[in-house]
Amino acid sequence: MLPLMLTLPALRAAYAEGATPLDVIEEVIARRAALADPAVFISTVADDDLREAARAVMAEGPEGKPLWGVPFAVKDNIDVAGLPTTAACPAFAYDPAADAAVVARLRAAGAIVVGKTNLDQFATGLNGTRSPYGAPRSVFNADYVSGGSSSGSAVAVAAGLCCFALGTDTAGSGRVPAAFNNLVGIKPTPGRVPNTGVVPACRSVDVVTVFAGSVEDGVAVRRVMDGPDAGDPFSRQTVPAPLPPRPRIGVLAGAEREFYGNAEVEALYDAAIARAEALGAVVVPFDYAPFREAAALLYDGPWVAERLAAVEGFLETNAEDFDPTVRKIIEGAKGKTAVEAFRGRYRLEELRKAVAPVWEAVDMLLLPTAPTTHTVADMLADPVAKNSQFGRYTNFANLLGYAAIAVPAGFGASGLPGGVTLVGPAFSDDALAPFAAAMHAAAGCGMGKDRAAEVPPAPVPGVPEGMLAICVVGAHLTGMPLNRELTGPGGFLLREARTAPGYRLYALAGTVPPKPGMVFEPGFQGPGLAVEVWALPAAAFGAFVAAIPAPLGVGKVTLEDGAQVTGFLCEAHALAGAEEITRFGGWRAYRAAQS
Repeated sequence: MLPLMLTLPALRAAYAEGATPLDVIEEVIARRAALADPAVFISTVADDDLREAARAVMAEGPEGKPLWGVPFAVKDNIDVAGLPTTAACPAFAYDPAADAAVVARLRAAGAIVVGKTNLDQFATGLNGTRSPYGAPRSVFNADYVSGGSSSGSAVAVAAGLCCFALGTDTAGSGRVPAAFNNLVGIKPTPGRVPNTGVVPACRSVDVVTVFAGSVEDGVAVRRVMDGPDAGDPFSRQTVPAPLPPRPRIGVLAGAEREFYGNAEVEALYDAAIARAEALGAVVVPFDYAPFREAAALLYDGPWVAERLAAVEGFLETNAEDFDPTVRKIIEGAKGKTAVEAFRGRYRLEELRKAVAPVWEAVDMLLLPTAPTTHTVADMLADPVAKNSQFGRYTNFANLLGYAAIAVPAGFGASGLPGGVTLVGPAFSDDALAPFAAAMHAAAGCGMGKDRAAEVPPAPVPGVPEGMLAICVVGAHLTGMPLNRELTGPGGFLLREARTAPGYRLYALAGTVPPKPGMVFEPGFQGPGLAVEVWALPAAAFGAFVAAIPAPLGVGKVTLEDGAQVTGFLCEAHALAGAEEITRFGGWRAYRAAQS
């Protein structure tokens, strides 16, 4: 029996117990047929075609396919061969000859497309009501909006119709629907995943996103999609951006705290700040004003002209086929000039400089994903002003090139969820993930419609391409005297960890600065030792290892989770006269006791 939320761990467990992708697809077909919200999908893969896709995946087998047998949905501005792409405008529809680059990568990893989901037309909106195919609703209260523009994608995951779904995000469309449906929204750094085969909204800042039940699932999916593609000139090679293990987190203060009268969401935000502190973060109030001004450029500035550039020819011939609100927004770009475009670009660069001091004081921002929510009726009565409220804390992120992960933050007395978003510098995507996952788990609000679901643990950061991992136990730890030998050549902390229980630690005599020696003793059952796993550029790794003085050397260190990493070990002869300090559980604890 599958749980309501079709997470990667749940599917892997089912397959390990003998279930097949065909069994999972049969469950998806049944759930889809029972769905009460008719506006979630624009088109679906026919039942028999889904069964055939499952059989094909089974025939290929799971070897080398990290998403084997995993059902997913795709926002209908992203091409899927065999299904029309409409961008929520029937007159615009076309039949793509090939999958979008991200879809092709996911299918190659064994995932199965179940259908194309609804959206605010041409991805213009954050609420989910601007579609001729209807307005998907919050899975918690059908009177309320689902969020948009990736409306159907969020509802499909939250309702248990698929494991994950793709959205797109220009102004917040991959984050706001996550908040309204108790989900995680993974918004990569612009350019990290390719947009080849995606109908553009603002081509220079659009990002393909992932809706999932957990950070672990969302990051796993995003990693499959990672990497440049020749068809997208805006796609870029990843440049890892580390964050410290005890982050400084920027939070809203003073007049910049705006919730439009929604006390529930404000209380959930305050509770999230308290959780961040309990998890070890240092909370730093910051001035959001320059970020807010950058956010305003997306709709009030010349960037709206990019929306016109995307559909200009179609608008000239088919203006009556547009949603009235979407048409008004896009036609508002007709008066924009090249001079205004350059001035807008200059202002954005000025604001990038203006926010630089914030990033010297903090490592990430913690913001409300959306400061309030609205009913469908209220949104339709005031579609522009109420929609703009949703983007107050999201619109700036892609313009400034940041990474972001939206996570659930709990429920108010009304039964509606709220969410918070962690925002970091470009390419801090993986570095944000562990803290984002910890924040989600600490909120205790489940995943999607299942408020009691157990949230999976934080994903283990991967070692970036062109770098090698090194496990350190003593003077190279963060804040220790030799840590500069790691940070100097561009190394960064991947994670804190513990060794397996078979390791002993000794304080070596006569070393400057003081150093420990770690040895492995088969059969020994100690407490495990606190270590750090760092990533070093491959060239620097060789120089670093070559400089290690005897009696220290490197070998494979087994960690508590079973992973094996190259790390420092000590020659046994050097332990003569050394004090065993295993009982302290690590070098840092021993040094603290000494001082």
